Amino acid sequence: MNLVEILTWSGTFVFALTGALKARASRMDVFGGVVLAFTTAYGGGTLRDLLIGIRPVNWINDPVALLLVLSGTAIVFIRKEKAGRFDKAIFITDAIGLGIFTATGIKVALANGLHDGYALIMGIITATFGGLFADIFRNEVPDLLKKGELYATASALGGIALLAGRHLMTDDSLLLFACLGLVLLIRIYSHRKGLRLPDL
Repeated sequence: MNLVEILTWSGTFVFALTGALKARASRMDVFGGVVLAFTTAYGGGTLRDLLIGIRPVNWINDPVALLLVLSGTAIVFIRKEKAGRFDKAIFITDAIGLGIFTATGIKVALANGLHDGYALIMGIITATFGGLFADIFRNEVPDLLKKGELYATASALGGIALLAGRHLMTDDSLLLFACLGLVLLIRIYSHRKGLRLPDL
């Protein structure tokens, strides 16, 4: 087991929590919670693997994958948060998952021979498209497409920092955590300060 696998499982778990919390906020039942948890956790990585040509995709025949999704859903089901706390919980878990999956998505793409620019795109897809699919399923405007929201932008900036850092240092562990930290910092700071992208 290497660091990328550990981070991937960590990201899977927090995104499963995010999906289950979204299901609760949309008043879905337990089955809906599992579907949204799985979609949020594995949607982006599945699309990345299909685009790169990785077969089978990352969660096939992985018992840990299903266990993480079911665990995340069970925790949300057992822990009865008040409705007013959903948004904050979703935001925090989603921001953490965004950073983790940006880093691991780029590492997977690089390991499969992609150029830095395309590896960055794969990192952004890994980090954002699971949430996009889940939001579509619950008939909400995805965070990725909300006006001015620094969502994919945070992922992109963290990914650029990771790729640039590869030419300055060889410590992959430090680079992965630096990417995670930067994405999380940008996401939280921009949310608190109301920073937005300009209109088209």
